[in-house]
Amino acid sequence: MDCVARREEFPALAELFVDSFGGTKEFALSVLENFSGEGNVFTARQDGVCTALLCAVPVTLLGRSGAYYYGLTTRPDQRGNGVMTALMDAVGQELARRGAAFAALIPASERLFGFYAARGFEKAFSKRVLHRQIRNNLWAQAEFDTVTAKGLQTLRRTFAPEAMELNAAGYTAVLTDLYSLGVTSVCTDHGYGLFFQKGNELRFVELFAESDRAAVAMLEAARQKTGAENAVLELGEGQTLFLGEGSPRDYGMIRFFGQPFDVRDAYMRLMLDDE
Repeated sequence: MDCVARREEFPALAELFVDSFGGTKEFALSVLENFSGEGNVFTARQDGVCTALLCAVPVTLLGRSGAYYYGLTTRPDQRGNGVMTALMDAVGQELARRGAAFAALIPASERLFGFYAARGFEKAFSKRVLHRQIRNNLWAQAEFDTVTAKGLQTLRRTFAPEAMELNAAGYTAVLTDLYSLGVTSVCTDHGYGLFFQKGNELRFVELFAESDRAAVAMLEAARQKTGAENAVLELGEGQTLFLGEGSPRDYGMIRFFGQPFDVRDAYMRLMLDDE
């Protein structure tokens, strides 16, 4: 099955992406051209027409090369005919041939966990969601909105070596999207975080620090900047910050191409999935 999408098919695939997920065609083309990259976009065809889309974004995890599946969708008139199953099988074979050790994805709904489990994926990458009040500390200091794509890559390698890593283009796409949506970055010598503000609440979509104390210091600095007194933290289940707080929730899945490896402490977030 010839499933690698050709460059001239990208406009039609971008339209399929927008029809399925919304947004603009410009964003969809950026997903195909930058976040995924040519050679990593796959499609099924019928009579020369693209009927399905699967982006296999290059990533690494714990020193192993793999792919993050994003934008999986099938034309409405072709759903229920096994098109996506066949495409996933073909993509898996191609990735294994290239030397990939795994593929990971984030189901868009609870129902899809079962769909992907039937196609070789298993649950992984749980997250904890917890709520904290932020103490007023007039002396709390941090840097804000200074994190670049290259900087985020460096910060993750420093504070989250167990995190799934994108390539440079992938980090650029993610951070560009986050800043366009209004994210604020906070950074000290002891950690970093990315958050959105909604009224009196800060939603941290990523937070890493050397200790609880270092994390609290960033929260307090964020309060001084925003005035918000409450925070919602989304942490990987394996993170050591604020142990015992929050309840684990199923989040991502993985499929191994060959010998499985331990991903209990692995982390996967900020993949253009739910920002």
